Amino acid sequence: MTKIADFRVMTPDQLSDELLKLKKEQFNLRFQAATGQLEKTHRVGEVRKDIARLQTLLRQKQPAA
Repeated sequence: MTKIADFRVMTPDQLSDELLKLKKEQFNLRFQAATGQLEKTHRVGEVRKDIARLQTLLRQKQPAA
């Protein structure tokens, strides 16, 4: 399964938890990049795109206001 397929089966609460986890990881990656300790530079882009995917799915799952 792809990441987006994995995310689609999650409930909104699970998506929010995953979003929080990814934002923490993004912060840590930015901190590592600033201090010159970042080894997997590609991970920064992956995390950013995963955050965008989650935010899109959360908006889709919200009832239309």
